[in-house]
Amino acid sequence: MVAEVGRRLRPRQDEFVVRGDGGALLPGLADHHAHLAAMAAQHASLDVSALSRDSVASPLAQAVAGEDGWVRAVGYDDVVHGDLDRTLLDGWNRVLPVRVQHRSGALWVVNSPGLERLGAQSATHGGIERDTAGRPTGRLWRADAWLREALGGRPPSLRAVGARLAALGVTHVADATPHRDTAAVVSEAVRRAELPQHVMVMAAGADLPPHPRLSLGPLKLVVADHALPDADDLAGQIRRAHADGRPVAVHCVTRTALALTLAALDLAGGRDGDRVEHCAVADRAAAEELAARRIRVVTQPTLIALRGDDYWGRVDPGDRPDLWRYAGLLRAGVRVAASSDAPYGDPDPWAGVRAASERLTPSGRVLGIEERVPAEVTLRGLLSPLDDPGGPARRVGWGDRPISSCWTGR
Repeated sequence: MVAEVGRRLRPRQDEFVVRGDGGALLPGLADHHAHLAAMAAQHASLDVSALSRDSVASPLAQAVAGEDGWVRAVGYDDVVHGDLDRTLLDGWNRVLPVRVQHRSGALWVVNSPGLERLGAQSATHGGIERDTAGRPTGRLWRADAWLREALGGRPPSLRAVGARLAALGVTHVADATPHRDTAAVVSEAVRRAELPQHVMVMAAGADLPPHPRLSLGPLKLVVADHALPDADDLAGQIRRAHADGRPVAVHCVTRTALALTLAALDLAGGRDGDRVEHCAVADRAAAEELAARRIRVVTQPTLIALRGDDYWGRVDPGDRPDLWRYAGLLRAGVRVAASSDAPYGDPDPWAGVRAASERLTPSGRVLGIEERVPAEVTLRGLLSPLDDPGGPARRVGWGDRPISSCWTGR
């Protein structure tokens, strides 16, 4: 809140002075899509993303277990590191339970000691992949909630995550994890002031304690490409969310998933605040359909800076112009806001601003030159309210209208 402006202001005895050094005073920034608990867990994980196929085995074989007795690795990439299952993991480490997360966050691969500890053989979760004999392969698809329950133990502290985001100027976060137990961890961290941010929870069935920095947002729904839902089933989930007074936030990373989501929204009927998370592939027609339905899009520019070369090499050449669109969605009339998708993307909002304006991949290729967005446009999205991504930017408070703020450097 700005209480007073003047050229010759003198600090009172009990006031703390922050030197602006010519920087701009902005409202605190909003990260419209992050995974706070996963960010905390990543700090205690072995990151294999920078390792080659030939060098990934040794660190996993030599890894030391964490406090929970597990070796936890992140950043696995099937294209870079090859297919992974329990048999291959057992060849690297059969002494300790090991779980390795795919870079997308959609898949965990667990070795035999880990599967035994989890009781996977007798478990009934549909994401536990099995071979023709019914034996778990070690691949767990979209099974995070089951995995957390089976692991038990103490949730990670979010204090370091909150401090890091605050240092980056992030004062508002939409926690995009769809699971109720994770929402409970996050809300408790807000209550204990581990997280100083305003947090909007998107989980199903979240029972939030009354708190001025906690709010219930749209319901997160995942259209998983390895097991696409029926359009009627997805429409039913959307209707139930709307009946509960919540819009939906639908995870879509392929052309097929987006088409299915649009069809389901047509069946269910729309609600103000409905949004698509990622929208990784959208042609002009899809963009126009989104705009016509007033569906917002929350995108992640830093994924281009981190993985753009992989996207270029993996997708059908015909999809390349439609990858991670930003300017094209805006031209079509879609409300768009940037976010991090941390820990899978870079949590630094200024890295997101730069990535959106440059569209540079790690090798220096420009991925979608017509999709570049000026820094001020991306910044406006980061200043939009959590419940209105891409809407009017929040402004610095004045007088009796306080608002969280941050300084930028010169």
